[in-house]
Amino acid sequence: MKKITLSLLLLLSTTWTFAQDTCGTAVPITAGLHVVTGVNGTDVPSPICANNGVIAGTTGRGEWYSYTPTQNYTVTISTDITQNTPRVDTRVHIYTGTCGNLTCAGGDDDSGASYSTVAVFNVTAGTTYTIAFDNRWSSNGFTFQLTENPLVVPTPQRITYTTQNIATINSTYNLCVVDMNGDRKDDIAGVSANNLRIHYQGTGGTFTNTDFPITGTSNMPSWSLAAGDYNKDGYNDLILGGQQAVTFWKSNNTGTAYTNESFTQYVFCQRTNFVDLNNDGNLDAFSCHDVDPNVYFMNDGTGALTFYQSGITPGATTMGIHPEGGNYGSIFVDYDNDGDQDLFLAKCRGGSGTAKFNELHRNNGNGTFSDVSVAASLYDPVQTWSSAWADYDNDGDLDIVVGASSTADGSHKFMRNNGNGTFTDITSGSGWDLNTSTSIEHVAHDFDNDGLVDVLGGGNKIMFNLGNNTFAPASYTNIAVGGIGDLNDDGFIDLLNGSTIRYAIPNANNWVKVSLQGVASNSYGIGARVEIYGAWGKQIREIHSGDGFKYMSSLNAHFGIGSATAITQIIIRWPSGTVDTINNPTINTRINVVEGATLNVDTFANAAFNIYPNPAKNILNIKSSEAITMKEAQVFDLNGKLILSSVIVNDAINVESLATGSYILKLTDTDAKQYTQKFLKE
Repeated sequence: MKKITLSLLLLLSTTWTFAQDTCGTAVPITAGLHVVTGVNGTDVPSPICANNGVIAGTTGRGEWYSYTPTQNYTVTISTDITQNTPRVDTRVHIYTGTCGNLTCAGGDDDSGASYSTVAVFNVTAGTTYTIAFDNRWSSNGFTFQLTENPLVVPTPQRITYTTQNIATINSTYNLCVVDMNGDRKDDIAGVSANNLRIHYQGTGGTFTNTDFPITGTSNMPSWSLAAGDYNKDGYNDLILGGQQAVTFWKSNNTGTAYTNESFTQYVFCQRTNFVDLNNDGNLDAFSCHDVDPNVYFMNDGTGALTFYQSGITPGATTMGIHPEGGNYGSIFVDYDNDGDQDLFLAKCRGGSGTAKFNELHRNNGNGTFSDVSVAASLYDPVQTWSSAWADYDNDGDLDIVVGASSTADGSHKFMRNNGNGTFTDITSGSGWDLNTSTSIEHVAHDFDNDGLVDVLGGGNKIMFNLGNNTFAPASYTNIAVGGIGDLNDDGFIDLLNGSTIRYAIPNANNWVKVSLQGVASNSYGIGARVEIYGAWGKQIREIHSGDGFKYMSSLNAHFGIGSATAITQIIIRWPSGTVDTINNPTINTRINVVEGATLNVDTFANAAFNIYPNPAKNILNIKSSEAITMKEAQVFDLNGKLILSSVIVNDAINVESLATGSYILKLTDTDAKQYTQKFLKE
């Protein structure tokens, strides 16, 4: 017998499997290491499953495997292993179904170190899973490992869904769920080149669609889209965040046509937002810049916008000024409860040093912002594209889940607001320390209407809030972040993914929705805080234009109240400073609130100023406190229409031209701060 060398014995003891180039010839594999000599197949179709399909581009060539588990497992497919040194940039798609009719079951692009792959998904015994690596980033060979772990049984699903595919929702970018015709019901706005298609919600969740042609060249929202009424005509406009520049689609004053305004300045957009940066009642716009300092657009009050770049344009404030960029997920929130909107920046990259650390910018109340990241304990290098802000413990201030998009620089962090401008890391024991699924999208909503805010992120699951700052996952088939709102007006939150609506099946929990119509503030109350009170205590919501990373969701404030059968009070704190109060509202309905409508002119007082006589006939006198000098006044009717603008002469304005009725007076002082009060004209 010939002598067998040690190296030959090692070679013979290794199981070698070679992937084939098509789905139909995929090689069966089991747990262990598997060598891919190169990615050169030609048969990797859509859908793109990596990171829930949010990575742009086609799939291209591929290598195929099939895997049929003998038990229910949690499976990990990883190229982030020592056999790949250095790591290889890989992307994997996991499907169920048959060739030609595949459905995404999982996938990953960059969760491992150096853009390697770590895909974690649950499998069912006897089901065949088709695994395809593509050459989107590299055709080089590599080794991957398939690991089987005992299946962790999640908390029973707290809400279930039915799905409906609507063929006419077929725009290139179906990213937006928001009211588009002023009735405060959530509609669907789809964007394509030179066309806006709106599906208007009717009775019982029915839709009718209308196309609006858009002339000129627009930058498509390849990275994000946000909505807000920045020309204050009662209809929402859109900001489209593309890879080259920023485009606005603006409605006319009847919502029957839209015009395109594209800015020429180079912006590699990431998250976009509408926000009133200087609190003048008019929406400005903001865009994260991937490779340069962030940009924003100031509104002059007529809907005309001026471009600014943070720290570069003369007079610009500083909100993410690092020249390396790395700005991905912006969200404006009032973290310090002072009534104005602050900015948190989720940072994905930006090279070394300070550019890669997440940033919190406090609104100073005068149109400027200060970086307070270190003082607030939110200055860390977790690689994230989005953060989910909510009052998770219902104590009256906003907490934050910093959602990891990769494990390269840490994992999810759950930070509790201490109520003094600082945050404490309470990740350990919260359930977020056990969540290994990463995603570029993390959004906060009460999905099951139990009165506790949950988080939808990656891994085909919702992290349900159990109370006491703990969360547990519930798994769903192919659930992912998309446009979110109530798409059949039943009080439960639905999701839009592509052309498919995932409708929540109502449970026994009660709810209330609050829609806002601004008068002195912007039309939809972006930046307002809504509070509800009842037997449970207090819940709060803020109105955001643009959360998560890519999508636009409802501008209505949605509350679940569980088994409670009454709400004692709703309070709306408007950006203008107006506070509306509704006592003993009806539950399980949508409540529409016009700014100032609940103010009583006989009892309402403003510490900054007094007005008299009230009711007024010809002259309205304004007496300010000694520390404040008022310079101009605006008068709005209760539909939000600007009726009168006037400089203040001898501490008074002339209101003789006004018709008899109720009005909101908005005053601006010499420091550009805003004040409001209701008055009657007789």
